[in-house]
Amino acid sequence: MRCPICKQSVAWEGNPFRPFCSERCKLIDLDNWLEGRYRVPAPLDPDEENAGEESTKDIKGERD
Repeated sequence: MRCPICKQSVAWEGNPFRPFCSERCKLIDLDNWLEGRYRVPAPLDPDEENAGEESTKDIKGERD
């Protein structure tokens, strides 16, 4: 197995930092999550998307 950060070979057994090779790589990964460098895409809610369109119609005076 390879460390996801530095790509070094990692022993799985007896490694308290797995899947990382060291505490340093584990903390780098944590920082990446905290700073928003990794993102999990969320599907758009169709109701929210339509609500945004309705509010712009009201502003422009284009009511149905």
